Amino acid sequence: MMKRTIVAMLLTVMAMAATAQVVHNDRYYYVIRIYHYTTEAQGARLDSFLQTAYLPALHNFGILKAGVFKPVANDSLGLRTYVFIPLKNLAQFEKLLVALEADERFQVAGKPFIDAAFNDVPFKRYETILLQSFTGAPVPTESLLNGPKEARVYELRSYESPTDGLAANKIRMFNKGDEMGIFNRLHFNAVFYGAVMAGAHMPNLMYMTSFENMADRDAHWKSFSSDAYWKTLSGDPRYEHNVSHMDIVFLHPAAYSEY
Repeated sequence: MMKRTIVAMLLTVMAMAATAQVVHNDRYYYVIRIYHYTTEAQGARLDSFLQTAYLPALHNFGILKAGVFKPVANDSLGLRTYVFIPLKNLAQFEKLLVALEADERFQVAGKPFIDAAFNDVPFKRYETILLQSFTGAPVPTESLLNGPKEARVYELRSYESPTDGLAANKIRMFNKGDEMGIFNRLHFNAVFYGAVMAGAHMPNLMYMTSFENMADRDAHWKSFSSDAYWKTLSGDPRYEHNVSHMDIVFLHPAAYSEY
């Protein structure tokens, strides 16, 4: 009897562990929408639309938090706003557009933006990037920053690779190589890590870290570059030549951003 009881307990524990593993392995998908516009007035109209119509509609759909970010300084790419939308599964991506079209409150609140006249447009174009989270960081993380919101710096990085195989190699470097572990240990306040599934610069991965201000950002990267494990990892021949191009964008959160 005792043996059967022990076996039953072991089976129960194993079942619980398996269930926990399934939950842990649920990986988020991320949408990054980048609005391009040419005037500050368009940017103000976009802010109004996002704050009063789009984000509330996302909440109604079950997406409780979204991020809105602006470049720290204008550059050659022009005026832009970045919208970060975390999704619990790919089905949410498929259903979101239908839900927005059926959301009467959204359609009313967003009408001046959605149905703007052809000669009074609120933006130039927008692009959409779809990502799947890394296995080692399956869910987004809320920033732990405490300083003034207007001073915060969110750093969005994109690493392009020469081939799909080398892109997968770079992702392994983050996961199995534990490059993410360095970021965690040095408190980079990463919001997400993701492999790009659809976008303009594939194959590539993207991730976002956050800092109290630019000086804080510079200090963190100085610590990273001198980290003993990073020196070992970056010198590992298994991970050679897996990045061919890197883009870095420094962003401030909008006043109404939820990240």
